[in-house]
Amino acid sequence: MTGMKYLNFATKAASEVETHREPRIGHVHLRVADVERATNFYRDVLGFKVVCYGPTMGLPMAFLAAGDYHHHIALNAFDSKAGTPPPNGHTGLHHFAVLYPDLLSLSKVVGRVLECGLPLRHTRDHGATLSFYLQDPDGNEVELYYDRPPAHWLDLRVSQSSNPSPSI
Repeated sequence: MTGMKYLNFATKAASEVETHREPRIGHVHLRVADVERATNFYRDVLGFKVVCYGPTMGLPMAFLAAGDYHHHIALNAFDSKAGTPPPNGHTGLHHFAVLYPDLLSLSKVVGRVLECGLPLRHTRDHGATLSFYLQDPDGNEVELYYDRPPAHWLDLRVSQSSNPSPSI
């Protein structure tokens, strides 16, 4: 698919295509090389609970969630068992982000990442967010972040604009 059939949408007025004010991304579904390895990462490092573990039923998939949601992260190896990440220069997922409700929650998960000996690829103070990036075992980039209160979004007096790497 080249995406050419979507070009005609560019001519519509923004008011015709504006989305509802409060949509949210419900979950991310990742192809992984090893369901057990990926499940261990999302459960043991990032703290998601396993809602459904398919290998116990002979299925190469797992669902993980925070709180009482049905799933935030789906993992499957139906077509990717023992596969490799796509090479640079290809289209696909750049990263997905996990929003933490407060700075303390973000600090705890980043601390767990570091305790596990996993490297942070980079950190950013985006003004509106404090973000920490790492890769999962399959090479997917994961952003762990906290939203500052809206009154402080992009407020250069609050953000560390001279230091793009936040510390917590």
